[in-house]
Amino acid sequence: MEQKKMSTGRRNQLKSLLLQIAETILEEEAQEAEKEKMKHMEENCPSLSVPGSMQELQDLCWKLHQQIDLVDDERYDTEVKVTKSKMEINDLKLKVQDLKGKFKKPALKRVRMSADAMLAALLGSKHKVALDLRANLKQVKKEVKEEEKQTGDWRKNIEDKSGMDGRKKMFETEA
Repeated sequence: MEQKKMSTGRRNQLKSLLLQIAETILEEEAQEAEKEKMKHMEENCPSLSVPGSMQELQDLCWKLHQQIDLVDDERYDTEVKVTKSKMEINDLKLKVQDLKGKFKKPALKRVRMSADAMLAALLGSKHKVALDLRANLKQVKKEVKEEEKQTGDWRKNIEDKSGMDGRKKMFETEA
């Protein structure tokens, strides 16, 4: 079942025949398109006859404006249909990409949630009890050190120590 190779002369001859056939087909299609265009123009755009009186010209302008309005309405409708179909096509493309699985995962943003909100998101409507995480923690009282007491405004310390009351306080605190 070996395929016999075609000679270059034969190949070039077949190519030229195919090109000639394609050229004739393209010419026929162009002629048909031109005929259809002329037929459409004859049906929808009758030849324009310019009337002589002013009233007839105004009537003609009024009719032309009405036709322009109709054409604009049709154009608008088709534009809306095209935009809707483009949106549908884009949605379908996205769905196909999702199904293929070849898409970039977006960078996730950090979201601050309380424990209650997280449980509500995970469990849905089943979660009704508020969860207090700090309720079970041991409470420790802070001891205030003397150094922290003394680190206040230096002016108050001098005023407190001035006079006999201040010396008395100094002896009481040292003893």
